Amino acid sequence: MKTVIIEDKQRIESIILHCDACFVGITDLEGNPYVIPMNFGYENGTLYLHSGPEGSKLEMLEHNNNVCITFSVGHKLVYQHEKVACSYSMRSESAICRGKVTFIEDMDEKRRALDIIMRHYTDSEFSYSDPAVRNVKVWQVRIDQMTGKVFGLRANEKP
Repeated sequence: MKTVIIEDKQRIESIILHCDACFVGITDLEGNPYVIPMNFGYENGTLYLHSGPEGSKLEMLEHNNNVCITFSVGHKLVYQHEKVACSYSMRSESAICRGKVTFIEDMDEKRRALDIIMRHYTDSEFSYSDPAVRNVKVWQVRIDQMTGKVFGLRANEKP
């Protein structure tokens, strides 16, 4: 099985937009990896996430705001030979985005970011009360680096 790098930004963005969750990698206060699944929104090279207003992940981000966010779609078990365990692989496409988290504090900007997140999941329109908006931490990650790969291709398959 082979792995192929995806060069086309639109195809990488398509992977992102077809995911219902992402996995956000943060560095904890001891320098260890810490990965959490999160809902998200994406628009114009920027990812938007949200969380509660307090917690250990926010403390980690205050110390080091670099993140690595992964996305993966199309998981399918494939093999070259049914009786050879090492010939099995998982066919999938993935995207990895790197950037720095900044927190949006302006109430109108928070509402706009929350709309972007909600648009990823539904076509419904929403309004947000001031207390709800004040009580949510809205993350913004301008993507510095975006890469993509296709995994589990047979030698004769094209990505």
